[in-house]
Amino acid sequence: MTKEYFTGNRERLYGQMKQNSLLVMFSGRELRKTNDEYYPFYTERNFLYLTGINAKEAVLLVRKDGEGDVKERLYILPPDLLAERWTGERIKEKQARELSGIEEIAFVETFRKDFDVLAASGNYGHLYLDLYKADSADQDRAAHFFRKMVSAAHPYLQMENANILLRKLRIIKQPCEIAAMRVAEKITREGIVAMMKASRPGMYEYQYKAEFDYVLGQYGPQGPGFPSIISAGKNNFCIHYYGYTGMAADGDMVLNDVGAWYDNLMNDVSRGWPCNGKYSKRQRLLYECALKTSDHMFEIIRPGMEMAQVDKEIRRFNAGLLKEAGVLAHEDEVGTYMWHGGAHHVGYDVHDVVKTPEVIAPGMVFCVDVGIYHEEWGIGFRLEDNCLVTEDGCENLSAITPRTIEEIEDTMQKGYK
Repeated sequence: MTKEYFTGNRERLYGQMKQNSLLVMFSGRELRKTNDEYYPFYTERNFLYLTGINAKEAVLLVRKDGEGDVKERLYILPPDLLAERWTGERIKEKQARELSGIEEIAFVETFRKDFDVLAASGNYGHLYLDLYKADSADQDRAAHFFRKMVSAAHPYLQMENANILLRKLRIIKQPCEIAAMRVAEKITREGIVAMMKASRPGMYEYQYKAEFDYVLGQYGPQGPGFPSIISAGKNNFCIHYYGYTGMAADGDMVLNDVGAWYDNLMNDVSRGWPCNGKYSKRQRLLYECALKTSDHMFEIIRPGMEMAQVDKEIRRFNAGLLKEAGVLAHEDEVGTYMWHGGAHHVGYDVHDVVKTPEVIAPGMVFCVDVGIYHEEWGIGFRLEDNCLVTEDGCENLSAITPRTIEEIEDTMQKGYK
């Protein structure tokens, strides 16, 4: 992404902020794993969306005055020769300007003083922070700690949740974001095809994962966009399974729910196939139900459709097919075999943190996910593709990855072209 992209993201956010307000965004910091070891650093997604800076302990400080004029300053860690010997070169001022488009760069040790001067000036009545938590029990992040500090030191500042505004901004993908997601789809396809080609009875889940990870490693150091779900046999009945210890016995289905990322944009693709390369009669029956349901959704999704209707229609249509096939006695029993929802947005997060829309609009990207889990038959899989909403319909971004029975069997037995 270019600095113009990040500058545009910030300007759209500033346009929604109240006058006489401050905005503080944190990039985050490493989480300690044990003793002198940390988990890999993962930049706060909204900070990255606004700045393009993938560096720990950075801070964005913005002030918007009563006339609507905006001043912005980016704080980064100062050079530290000893620290950089151990953990690598830190981002420099020139590089930060080139990436973000922010001209005013300072070091983080001056942030607190600068903020206190602005807060105490009497010119600002609102403070925007990214106060998102997926669950109230989640641990506090930098923004939550900062809110507590500000509430005590500057109680006259009214807290505003910037996350509410950012969720709305991220719902419609820009052309450059869609282009990045197309590249991520191509990388994901290569990884899935590699797993299909390598598949055989007796292969362990960690070996499938190794095939996928190796392919992604040829496109950059970032690895998968999220922890890969790769399972076989009975492990397919754990929806989010990360064990990788099972073995695919002859006749078992292999399930994968994986995705690459490119330029910070992710995708989420699922395929299911028999490890021996040939669908059994029952596997074929269930997979055809999922495929027909998915194809049906890509035919009807278009702007103006209610978002909630996507999941409802997936379940309704698939229930009809399963009943017709003799799997279901009554359509209202479809929950026996469909265990999860059928649509979630993707982007900077695999389950993108956006404001769930009431109505579908052009530029949205979300998954069409059809999962079928028949424990009695020992068959569990899902077919998941990424749907780009266009001006008059939609496009299956994941169609480049083998998805029909014929395409999958051909890929496994003859090699994919």
